[in-house]
Amino acid sequence: MRGRAKTLLILVGALLACVAVALVTLRIVGLDPKDRRPGLWLTGELVTKPVTDWSFTDKYPTIFVQTRSWYGLPHSVTTSCTAHDGQLYLTSVYRPGGQFPRDRLWNRNIVRDPHVRLKIGDQVFDRTVALVTDPAEKDAVLQTKAQKYPRQQLSDTSRVYVFRVQPG
Repeated sequence: MRGRAKTLLILVGALLACVAVALVTLRIVGLDPKDRRPGLWLTGELVTKPVTDWSFTDKYPTIFVQTRSWYGLPHSVTTSCTAHDGQLYLTSVYRPGGQFPRDRLWNRNIVRDPHVRLKIGDQVFDRTVALVTDPAEKDAVLQTKAQKYPRQQLSDTSRVYVFRVQPG
């Protein structure tokens, strides 16, 4: 019996060592999301200067957003972005019956911890986001989004949640 326990302990130790090496490697090289597959760490050229006009994002159909999970590993997703009046906004659309923020892990993470990392092109920006609660601001952003993404017209905006990227 002791031989089996020792073998099991060696196997578990080897497995944990492999996981640790994989996580360290991914931390160094990053793991961007792809299409609907989430990723982990986002890497790129870190931009620390304040951005006063996010309209340069208009040329990017999607960006990556890295959130902080409750279990310590980052969670990154691909999403659309909209620049409106110089500010940057992220949107999250829920299917009928979907519950905010429960049904999207990145939304749950943002509600719990608003610190995010955005990857736009090869640049990364560490920012905070805030849920837009003003109906007029939300409607204006969604109108601008409809111009950028004409194929994504939504008639029911009650299922759309908008996050503002805070200055700084």
